[in-house]
Amino acid sequence: MAITSVPRDHAGPPASLPWHQRLIPMPHRADGAGPDTRDIAIAAVCYAAFTLPVLVGVTGGIGSLAAITMLGAATVAPLIVRRRWPVAVLFAVSGVLCLSAVLGVRFTPWVSNAGPAIAIAAFTVADRRSRRDSALAIAAAAIAACGAARVGLDLHPDQDQDFVQLLIAAPAWLLGDMVRTRREYRHSIAVQRRHRAEEEERRIRAEERLRVSRDVHDLLSHTLSMVAVRSGVARLLLDEQPGEARQALSTIETASRSALNELRRVLAQIREPGPSHETGEPGLAEIDELIDGMGHDGLVVEYRIVGEPVGYPALLQTTAYRIAQEALTNVVKHAHTARAQVEVRHAPHELTVSIVDDGPAAQHAGWSDIDDSGSGLGLVGMRERVALFGGRFEAGPRPEGGFAVVAGFPIGADDDAC
Repeated sequence: MAITSVPRDHAGPPASLPWHQRLIPMPHRADGAGPDTRDIAIAAVCYAAFTLPVLVGVTGGIGSLAAITMLGAATVAPLIVRRRWPVAVLFAVSGVLCLSAVLGVRFTPWVSNAGPAIAIAAFTVADRRSRRDSALAIAAAAIAACGAARVGLDLHPDQDQDFVQLLIAAPAWLLGDMVRTRREYRHSIAVQRRHRAEEEERRIRAEERLRVSRDVHDLLSHTLSMVAVRSGVARLLLDEQPGEARQALSTIETASRSALNELRRVLAQIREPGPSHETGEPGLAEIDELIDGMGHDGLVVEYRIVGEPVGYPALLQTTAYRIAQEALTNVVKHAHTARAQVEVRHAPHELTVSIVDDGPAAQHAGWSDIDDSGSGLGLVGMRERVALFGGRFEAGPRPEGGFAVVAGFPIGADDDAC
């Protein structure tokens, strides 16, 4: 996985980034950042601890005072810009060490000018470059140091030489590579979490759009079907039975106002999502009112409740209501019958809602084929609603005639406690 870094200061990620990106642990600063006080302090401490004792005579060195001063400073000075040019700093430090070996100058108390400069440079390269690039750089520096030690041993046989620089650089490279790998791993985990959060947010938004689409469809389909039926009745009776026509128009007005209020509720739910019961979502108790409204459309509905209800979740109750509403609306629109039956059965482990009628099955074929054609409404919408609860949904003609819609919702221990 490619890891990209975002420049930032030491206080944290830039405030201009989105909130979910500011939570991600960021990589080190870009290599273009200049030196800071820490790097200057590291270089100063290395010089004071390993070269200054030689200059003041506390420990012995080899070479002139000027050579010891300049080579000691040249070894630690590149560390000031180690974050900006880590590979160049490694080569500069190893180059000074090679030069001192060839010239026979010892600016530290130990053989081969052993000190932390080469370790710090190797750590920085491994920390800020890929494993392949850092390994090649360390290998080149080690070969150069070993070659210079061999040359220095030939030029200055009275001085000791060893390969301590290689022993110092190898563990420093391993530590730096481990730190870099751990940081990139943590960063990749954070990026994956961000992507999962974004996917979850997109999924929630998609489900919310689908839910709103279902609610609006159920609401408008039911109301407009009733308006169409009652307006037709009013038109036919306007001259001969004006009283009945006025009653039909009054029913249309009442239903229209109710539908408008419910549509406003749905839109309010989009703007300020909240629990269903806080926004007046219909449930099982409102099925009675739904059936009473169907009576104005000339449909006689027999309503039966079997068993004792339990404390069902509000969303499940609303889904059961919508199933009954959609099925009865389709009876009015397509069944060409005046009778239907609705049964709500409360069983220990399942809530079942059944809507059946005795109309011609052929009449139902039209709307079932249309609604199952992929529009996302009608039977497809009911099936999707039931699937959210892991329930079963059946819809089709009955052997004895008519059409049946059956939705079963499994009830578990968690649902009973709601």
